[in-house]
Amino acid sequence: CLLFLFFFQSLNMGRGTRKRDEDSGTEVGEGTDEWSQSKTTVRPPDQLELTDAELKEEFTRILTANNPHAPQNIVRYSFKEGTYKLIGFVNQLAVHFSQVGNLIPKDSDEGRRQNYRDEMAAGSQESVKVVLSDTENLEEDEEPKEAEAEAEAEAEAETGSQIDVPTVEAVETVPEEELMTPRQPKERKLTNKFNFSERASQTFNNLLRDRDCQMEPPPRTNFSATANQWEIYDAYMEELEKQEKTKEKEKAKTPVAKKSGKMAMRKLTSMESQSDDITKVTQAAKIVERMVNQNTYDDVAQDFKYYEDAADEYRDQEGTLLPLWKFQNDKAKHLAVTALCWNPKYKDLFAVGHGSYDFMKQSRGMLLLYSMKNPSFPEYTFSSDSGIMCLDMHMDHPYLVVVGHYDGNVAIYNLKKPQTQPSFRSTAKSGKHTDPVWQVKWEKYDDMDHNLNFFSVSSDGRIVSWTLVKSELVHTDVIKLKVEGSTTEVPEGLQLHTVGCGTAFDFHKEINYMFLVGTEEGKIYKCSKSYSSQFLDTYDAHNMAVDAVTWNPYHAKVFMSCSSDWTVKIWDHTIKTPMFIYDLNSAVGDVAWSPYSSTVFAAVTTDGKAHVFDLAVNKYEAICNQPVVAKKKNKITHVQFNPIYPIIIIGDDRGHVTCLKLSPNLRKMPKEKKGQEVQKGPAVEIAKLDKLLNLVREVKT
Repeated sequence: CLLFLFFFQSLNMGRGTRKRDEDSGTEVGEGTDEWSQSKTTVRPPDQLELTDAELKEEFTRILTANNPHAPQNIVRYSFKEGTYKLIGFVNQLAVHFSQVGNLIPKDSDEGRRQNYRDEMAAGSQESVKVVLSDTENLEEDEEPKEAEAEAEAEAEAETGSQIDVPTVEAVETVPEEELMTPRQPKERKLTNKFNFSERASQTFNNLLRDRDCQMEPPPRTNFSATANQWEIYDAYMEELEKQEKTKEKEKAKTPVAKKSGKMAMRKLTSMESQSDDITKVTQAAKIVERMVNQNTYDDVAQDFKYYEDAADEYRDQEGTLLPLWKFQNDKAKHLAVTALCWNPKYKDLFAVGHGSYDFMKQSRGMLLLYSMKNPSFPEYTFSSDSGIMCLDMHMDHPYLVVVGHYDGNVAIYNLKKPQTQPSFRSTAKSGKHTDPVWQVKWEKYDDMDHNLNFFSVSSDGRIVSWTLVKSELVHTDVIKLKVEGSTTEVPEGLQLHTVGCGTAFDFHKEINYMFLVGTEEGKIYKCSKSYSSQFLDTYDAHNMAVDAVTWNPYHAKVFMSCSSDWTVKIWDHTIKTPMFIYDLNSAVGDVAWSPYSSTVFAAVTTDGKAHVFDLAVNKYEAICNQPVVAKKKNKITHVQFNPIYPIIIIGDDRGHVTCLKLSPNLRKMPKEKKGQEVQKGPAVEIAKLDKLLNLVREVKT
């Protein structure tokens, strides 16, 4: 009964409140006049007062794609022109918003997973709606039950019993709240295909770096040509004109000259066609050839650069020669090496003269220039009708090579010109020698008119100065060699002199006018350019022909000679007797001073051995005796030191040139003393050789 009374009172109170709201809602008369009044515009105090004409005036604005805030004066460095240049194009794009997105195809696995998730979410919302509709139906069914419950509550109220109502309402509201909240569908976890575990960790992200490189673009050329009918006609006409000219020249020639001319023309045309094709790829082919050779001879190149004979530490006064490259050419197979000379500018380039020392087997000659970068084939090849007996390369113009021939001619080859014939050549009219030319030398100082000139010596007893005047060689006889004490008187009162046969000569390094001449009689003459009738001095040097004579590169008084009488002698030109004499047990073909020491020199003998001496280490014998040529019949003819590298080249009579590296004992430098710097230079080398000469002079006196 109490419960029913309480429910009835609350119902009456609710009805009373509704009536009050309705009564209060009818009293809305206040403020209606404000809305009914007309609206007025409110102007800001700083607004301009304009007339109707000014208001109606139109102002047009043109929108452009240029960004007003974009910089217009950006400069960047141009590596091509070497200056800073203004950039003409500036990016006018201004990005206000950007978002990165992606599209997934429906048929893909990821697209199917997303569709599945959307369907699951839509199904869960429908289930929530169904649950809500079921709850409403339940509330409608419970209304009559509530009326019965109210009657029971009124009866209980009469008895005066009281029950806690709020607890019942709380119990009833709990399931309603649970029904009203929609159930969120659980996300379906995707299957893990890559064994990935979800673990979060905060790491430092490295900054991205951009590396840019600006380079000069490779040059490009566009070539286009058309072959029209008239162009083909012009080409045929030019060819016809050439043929007519050649026919006219042939008519003017004799029948014998015609045959030789035809053969020459055929050779020229074939050579021209070949050269046109070859010159296009000459440079590229040369580079590729050197690359291939560098790989082929890599072990030899490594030895040349880095190998040092470790055994020299245990040999105090002995050294060895390490063979490196061997230079040979099939065209010069049966020709002897008659001359060797290093290029004064390019230290890896050297010239080789090929001929024959056997006067019964004289044929042709060849001039070859090899580079250590390409041992398999010569860089330049020149052939001649007569054997080449000597050569020399100009100091200031390293592309000019002068050669002396067996037939007495001298010639100058220009390496810059592609022609195979010499640029200058002597003739019988221009005063060529009548016997083989045994040595030629460029003069360091040009004549008064700055014309290039060189000297030559021959078996005819003449020492000739040759000058290049315009396009011809002009000769001047410097001196004529005569054998002293060989004058004979003829009954008619005339005197006959025996001509001395010159074999070698060398100019003094400092005194320009003085030079030495070696002869077949074994004598050495000290001569001057100023006196052509007599000698400055005469040395009874050898018992056989003098093969070589050379001044020391450091000491002004010392020179060296070698001969076929098996000896090498070192002289002081102020004394007529030799300072040192070395017997090598075989004919000595050539000697050469080293460029790095005044006391080191090399000699080669016909038994195939190379001998290296260092007077500062051993005054009595060579510190290296090594056979270079394997065969007994093969003879060594010439030797030369490289100007900067510790190597020598040796030529033999089979046309082969062998390059050998000197071991550390053969190029010993003065040892460093504690607290003292090692003195180097020409003065030290002169003092070293003077010390040895003074010992010999004291013994002789």
